[in-house]
Amino acid sequence: MPADGPGGAPGAAFFDVDGTLTTGTTLFRFLRYRFAAEGRPPQAYTQERQRLRAMTEAGVCRSLTNRAYFAGYAHLSASYVRDLAEEWFRAELATGGFLHAAAVAELRRHQAAGEPVVLVSGSFPALLAPLARLLGVDAVLATQPEIVLGHYTGDAAVTMIGSTKAEAVRSWSAGHGVEPAATTAYGDHASDLPMLRAAGRGVVVGGDREMRAVAAREGWRLLPAAPEAPPQRLPGARWPARPRPAPVRASAHTSQ
Repeated sequence: MPADGPGGAPGAAFFDVDGTLTTGTTLFRFLRYRFAAEGRPPQAYTQERQRLRAMTEAGVCRSLTNRAYFAGYAHLSASYVRDLAEEWFRAELATGGFLHAAAVAELRRHQAAGEPVVLVSGSFPALLAPLARLLGVDAVLATQPEIVLGHYTGDAAVTMIGSTKAEAVRSWSAGHGVEPAATTAYGDHASDLPMLRAAGRGVVVGGDREMRAVAAREGWRLLPAAPEAPPQRLPGARWPARPRPAPVRASAHTSQ
């Protein structure tokens, strides 16, 4: 349960998103939605998932596979992705079951205790913005795809995976006067362990064997696993192919 740190210091709560607050993986749920809107055959999505899965099976670290995901966004308008992401999120909510009720209840308890809540995710701002708005969180620490002159370049300057999550949590806490001992972090995957260890208290979401073993050693609380994500409602095709603006010049960096 939310609690102040030593001496009544104000606390804060940090939540992973995919598999923790959501029942599905935002990156891939949106990718499937985007491909459908762009008129791509279902095999295109399957092939992209297989490409990234093959990297993981070959031992490529999650931060590099995270960056590889954004190669397919090269030259896309940031405003196009943002607007489609808003539509995608509304469709996810309409299906019911996209949010993990047990984790959301924990988040609400932290808010009721007056603690700031921060999302810490390998997903990216366009997909996380509608969730952050819905939940009323205080900040989002996320992967930052590179955007130049309003278009994605296909690379990511920062990937919010593994140790980067821990560094982001420590930096945010220090910048807001929050003692590490007064913080709580929630995650479902082994890549979240650095973040959970950087917080005063860790909470493991789900049945991952490695995570539960660490929780037992550390005395962390457990939350039930997120239920299976509901089937997606995919849009009809609007374009015969992915819109491809003119190539982006490498100058005048902007952020989302």
